[in-house]
Amino acid sequence: MPLTVVLSNTAGVPIYEQIAQQVRDAILTGRVEADEALPSIRALARDLRVSVITTTRAYSDLVAEGFLANVPGKGYFALPRNSELVHEQVLREVEEHLDRAVERARLVGLSSEELHTMLDTVMTTSQAPGGEPGESAKES
Repeated sequence: MPLTVVLSNTAGVPIYEQIAQQVRDAILTGRVEADEALPSIRALARDLRVSVITTTRAYSDLVAEGFLANVPGKGYFALPRNSELVHEQVLREVEEHLDRAVERARLVGLSSEELHTMLDTVMTTSQAPGGEPGESAKES
């Protein structure tokens, strides 16, 4: 399935981060399979109407995080999503989101129990990628 990236100038997130996050998500959800070639840096820049520097930064970050491999002369390829680096990256992202949630909860005086109840509710009602509500994402 071809990679689709949609950019927003009003998101308040740098363009290279938007690209990297959407590629990350596509790899994690299986929309981009392991060993699948991604668009070249120049082709992606042209299609998105952004600078080659922007797409280079996004791909470089993804290589550093273990999502992509650069094969000289051939291009960028998705790495298997069950790699240790990918797992650590996702854990780090979850921790960052939870840190922000705890900060916000403290601002309004939510108790630990209320926050746990909210998390439990979100976990049971949120749909896992490709699954049914309440299903946990399966490790690959």
